[in-house]
Amino acid sequence: MGIRVAVAGASGYAGGELLRLLAGHPDLEITAVSAGSSAGKPITSIHPNLTGHPAFDGKSFCPTDAEALAGAELIFMALPHGESATLARRLPDARIVDLSADFRLGDEAAWHQFYGDAGYAGRWVYGLPELPGAKEQIKAARTVAAPGCYATTSILALAPLLHAGLVDPADIVIVAASGTSGAGRTLRHDLLASEVIGSMSAYKVGGTHRHTPEIEQALAEVYRDGAGGQPSARTHSPERPAAPSAPVTISFTPTLAPMPRGILATCTARLAPGVTVSSGMGVSSGTVAAENAPAGVTAALRGAFKAAYSGSPFVHLLPAGQWPVTAAVYGSNGAHLQVAADTHAGRAVVVSVTDNLGKGAAGQAVQIANLMLGLPETAGLTTHGVAP
Repeated sequence: MGIRVAVAGASGYAGGELLRLLAGHPDLEITAVSAGSSAGKPITSIHPNLTGHPAFDGKSFCPTDAEALAGAELIFMALPHGESATLARRLPDARIVDLSADFRLGDEAAWHQFYGDAGYAGRWVYGLPELPGAKEQIKAARTVAAPGCYATTSILALAPLLHAGLVDPADIVIVAASGTSGAGRTLRHDLLASEVIGSMSAYKVGGTHRHTPEIEQALAEVYRDGAGGQPSARTHSPERPAAPSAPVTISFTPTLAPMPRGILATCTARLAPGVTVSSGMGVSSGTVAAENAPAGVTAALRGAFKAAYSGSPFVHLLPAGQWPVTAAVYGSNGAHLQVAADTHAGRAVVVSVTDNLGKGAAGQAVQIANLMLGLPETAGLTTHGVAP
C-alpha cells in the first residue's frame, strides 16, 4: 500500500495527465478522483488512455467535495481558478498541491487586477523547486502552489541571469508559444482544429496575461536574493504577506501554436552594465577581439545556468549551438534551455521549452508532492520526452 493521494478536478487535461503519472508512481496510491460536471461518468470515458489500470477501470468520477477527499494523505487540486480556495477552506488540515492560480500571488491588488473580483485567498509556498532555497520550503510546507505553465518556462529561462546580475531586471521581453491544451478543455471556436491548424495567433497582448504578475514576482525575489542584495521575505517566511514592489518588469506576449502540448519561450533581457567588462562573470572588451566577444559573453551567461541547474534532475542546459525544441520534452517533466549573447543589440537571449502539461502542470505537481512526502524527487517522473 502506498501513500494515499486524491485528485480534485481530474476531468481536465492537467488532471488527466496527473492521473497518468500517478498511475505509474511507485509510492503513491490513488484514492478519490473527483470532477465537477463529469461526476458520475466513467473515468476512462473522459481519459481513454487510462484504460487497463485498476484504479480507473470500472471507476467513475466522484463529486468534488471535502468528504470524498478527506481520506487522502495528500490532495492534488486541478480546479478552475477560484474553486481551489473554496475547497481548501473545507480541508484546513490537509496536505495540498494546488495547480490553479488561487495561491500564487502575494500582492492582493495584482490578484484583483488580473483575476477580477474573485476573493483573494493569500499566498502559499511557491512550488518551483529549481529556484534558490525552494526545495527546503516545499519540504517543510503542507500547502504548495504549483506555478503556471508559461511562468515555469519563463522563470527557468531568466532566473539564473537575474540572480547573477547579468541582465537588467527592468528590461525583459518574453514571447512564448503554447499548445492548445494550455487553454483547457472548454469548447471555444478559436480552439477548433479548423481555426488552429496551419495558423498561429497572439492573444492577451499588452501585458494582460495572468501569468505576468506571477513571473515578475518570482523573478523579483530571485533578483533580491542574489545580485539585488536585498533578501526577499521568501528567505524567511514562506507563507508571507504581499511581496515588496517588484524591481522586475517584463513585456509578455503569449501566442497559440498549432500543436496539442508544449511551450517554447523566447526570453530576452538587456545585458547589465559591465557584463562585457572583466568582472569575474563577464569578458573584457579590451582583451577579447571583437569577433570573439559574443562567444565570450555567451560563455559567461552559460556559466550562470550551469551554476543554477547543475544539480537539477529535470532542467538541462543544452550543449552550445543546440537549440531547444518542444518535441524533445513531450510527455516529460524536463525543461531544455539554451542561451546566447546578442552583443549587437546588447541583450541576452534564452530559449526555454517545457511540456505545458508536464513540467508546466502535472509533472511539476508530482515533483512537489515527492518533496513534501519525503520521497525521491524523481519518483514517478522522467526527464526524457517521447520521440518522434
